[in-house]
Amino acid sequence: MTWTFILITIAGIILKFLTSPPSALVGWVLNKFELHPKIDAENSTVTYGGEYLEGDKKQSVIDSFNGAQFLYKNHIFPGKEASYLQPETGMIPHIIKYNRKNKNITFHVFAYDNHVDVVKQWKKKMASYTLDADYIQKMASSDNRLLDNA
Repeated sequence: MTWTFILITIAGIILKFLTSPPSALVGWVLNKFELHPKIDAENSTVTYGGEYLEGDKKQSVIDSFNGAQFLYKNHIFPGKEASYLQPETGMIPHIIKYNRKNKNITFHVFAYDNHVDVVKQWKKKMASYTLDADYIQKMASSDNRLLDNA
């Protein structure tokens, strides 16, 4: 009778754990598979037009990237990967290289007037998605005005 009670108690604890896992475990699982991760300035480098951004500009780009609102995922068809990395618009992308544990992730961030397109590369995989990031959009539109005036 005692063993039956112990086994029912253990089964109840396991069932409760499976139906309502702790938030730390849920957060860990979601972070493993998220498309738009939060990045930190210490483990990342940001380039724009071949020049490394440092200090406040780098921090502003990363903060805007982290605070951006995810809009939707773009589907990349096999054989069309190059058109996403080098679009015909002539935009100069922000390139964010981020080292997270054993993963090296590269983000190509293309800013337009009303949205930001991001191409994420890791290992041999590639994904594209659209964000709404105010600072990156403002910075890109001011750079485009400077290029138009030159």
